[in-house]
Amino acid sequence: MTADHNSQQSTPSTLAPPSRLVIASRESRLAMWQAEHVRDLLRGLYPACNVEILGMTTEGDRVLDRALNEIGGKGLFIKELEVALLEGRADLAVHSLKDVPMEMPEQFVLAAVLHREDPRDAFVSNKFADLESLPPGARLGTSSLRRAAQIRARFPQLDIRSLRGNVNTRLAKLDRDEYDAIVLAAAGLKRLGFAQRIRSIIAPEVSLPAAGQGALGIETRADRPEMVQWLAPLVDAASTAQVSAERVVSRLLGGSCRVPLAAFCIPEGKSGLLLTARVAAEDGSEVLESVARSDSDSVAAAEEIGAQVAQALIAQGAERWLGEH
Repeated sequence: MTADHNSQQSTPSTLAPPSRLVIASRESRLAMWQAEHVRDLLRGLYPACNVEILGMTTEGDRVLDRALNEIGGKGLFIKELEVALLEGRADLAVHSLKDVPMEMPEQFVLAAVLHREDPRDAFVSNKFADLESLPPGARLGTSSLRRAAQIRARFPQLDIRSLRGNVNTRLAKLDRDEYDAIVLAAAGLKRLGFAQRIRSIIAPEVSLPAAGQGALGIETRADRPEMVQWLAPLVDAASTAQVSAERVVSRLLGGSCRVPLAAFCIPEGKSGLLLTARVAAEDGSEVLESVARSDSDSVAAAEEIGAQVAQALIAQGAERWLGEH
């Protein structure tokens, strides 16, 4: 992401503002909230611009009876949106950054990372206050191998079950008593107005977030530098550096929803970064962790500590879980 970031620092004042922009988005409530959020930001930047949203249903939305790691991974959520970009039906696509594959096709560029919402995981239950309160055998729902592996490591007595669907669907399953508790991203709940459903925030020590969790990324075609320039005012430098560190870890370890991998970077001191990453056995029987620090919060420094952490995890033996992924 370094090249993308650097290109955003030299926006020419001579570039005419856009007259029309079309945002490709999934049609789930959360995806539409994200697209509408970006639409409103763009309308604020370019008042004369007609900003529209092209809603689409992706393969990841259509197939809900199998786990993501069985049907092709998170990239299923963005393929149709990328086709719309290539065909010129849309100018940009808005994604939850944790759904964006670490290796992007060369036709596309991640033009902007916006200010990050709460990146942590949230515990939601109608009966219990937190993970520690769950009795043995309690049914805990999550769609994430990362969450499941880390929680199993701490709470092996729980019955952790797969949970797919959008946020509303997952909450409805909880309310029908199909689960005693569920774990969701805090950011999504807050963005949709469900903050009151959060019983407790799960500490990163227990469930380290996914790379890019809570951040929105805007994708566009690599052959459209004017889009990168128009989007430059939306770039959040701190969030860009933090997710850059996380995504390097995931990329070097072949991270996808097939691998219980977590990476979380936070600011440290006046201008430094602290990166923590974990790789786990799916059954939670073993969790490897590595930590690295930088006294600079530049994207280059972030990518450097990302590489350090990935190599440290490989040295600890993480590759035995990564397989061919």
